[in-house]
Amino acid sequence: MNRREFVAGSLALSVAAKAGPAWAESGPLTKIVFPFSAGGSGDMLCRQLAEYLPASLDRRFIVENRTGADGLIGIKSVKTAAPDTATILVTTGPTMYLLPMVENTPSFDTAKDFVPVSQLARFEFVVAVGPSTGVTDFKQLAAWIKANPSKASYGVPSSGTIPHFTGWQLGKALGAPMTHVAYRGSAPIINDMLGGHLPIGVTTLSDTITQHRAGGIRIVAVSGPVRSPFLQDVPTLKELGVDLVADGWYGMWLPAGSSPEFAKKLSVAAAAVLAKPEVSNKLKAVTLIPVGSTPEGLTKALADDTAFWQPIVKATGYKKAAN
Repeated sequence: MNRREFVAGSLALSVAAKAGPAWAESGPLTKIVFPFSAGGSGDMLCRQLAEYLPASLDRRFIVENRTGADGLIGIKSVKTAAPDTATILVTTGPTMYLLPMVENTPSFDTAKDFVPVSQLARFEFVVAVGPSTGVTDFKQLAAWIKANPSKASYGVPSSGTIPHFTGWQLGKALGAPMTHVAYRGSAPIINDMLGGHLPIGVTTLSDTITQHRAGGIRIVAVSGPVRSPFLQDVPTLKELGVDLVADGWYGMWLPAGSSPEFAKKLSVAAAAVLAKPEVSNKLKAVTLIPVGSTPEGLTKALADDTAFWQPIVKATGYKKAAN
């Protein structure tokens, strides 16, 4: 072997070592469509799956961030994709059950247009307050909302979402309706809270926990069924007397007509990936709680949340504007 061949070979081995488990995989290409932007916790989840799934499924995986219309563009692209194992959808459960509720003419029917694969990971929503309120706990927040009805507005990352309807339900439970203000994501919500322009925010734990720990804003309640493993000192809404559990999660689906056998094989492989300590630790670092379920488990989670939120959404009267 001459020097040039040695250097080339060494470089190839170095690239392979850095690229991770999926580098050397061959076989057919499968695209994971994620209908939101790169860089967040959901995107990280997709990229962990793309990295580790090839080892057990003998195929290559890539992530495509197909954004727009609150997730609809990416979802509809998978709906119309061929059922040939080349396209997978990973998105939040709420997009799959809320969007059909809030559209005047639903763009898709989750049960008819998709084959369930797995519930992948859970995440939590929070009720947070800015420094302008002077509030330090939920009891004080409830009193502040009742005493300041004209100021009681809450920011949400987008209308027609779990944070939107959680704030609505919270106001109803307190007997003091609040006004929702829709933003484009969580960052401007936090900025306006820090700047004293917005008193309350309802959004994800992952987007607020850093400022909470830094003392910029204060999380006064979490939305899950039990206290968050990432914030044990903050009570749940249920503990605080509000009969509401607003649980967020990510799921995986295939286009209608896809093989149930492949869906089952993919669900087993995804669960194995999520159970890997190196994957689990990375997800927990961005406040995702790995799950990994059967297709039947995903179907049940979707049905349970649909049944819970449908009457709430109907009571709000909210409908999404046509795109």
